[in-house]
Amino acid sequence: QVQLTESGGGLVQTGGSLRLSCAASGRSFSIYTMRWFRQAPGKEREFVAGIGRDGGRTDSADSVKGRFIISRDNAKNTVYLQMNSMKPEDTAVYYCNADPFSPAVRTEGRGYWGQGTQVTVSS
Repeated sequence: QVQLTESGGGLVQTGGSLRLSCAASGRSFSIYTMRWFRQAPGKEREFVAGIGRDGGRTDSADSVKGRFIISRDNAKNTVYLQMNSMKPEDTAVYYCNADPFSPAVRTEGRGYWGQGTQVTVSS
């Protein structure tokens, strides 16, 4: 089992940047496909970005392409989400997902979840 702890959320103005981090406990971090999801008030949780086990493959939702970048450091058991040119519609709780089952970087989240971190973009 793995425990995930997100950090880096907060309040940012439109056009600003934030970097989210998700630190995983335990060993064997490299066996997990890692993804970020988000959920805005009154909306369903949605896929944001995913990265393969060795970091070689990434994918992101159309709504964040060109603005958000996912990366990972297996030596530090951490996955990151760099968010640039942020918009008010990026406001949501962001969740980290560690999936030991599927290598697909873009799919529904399975496995383990963090507690979420709030991101608010002011207009």
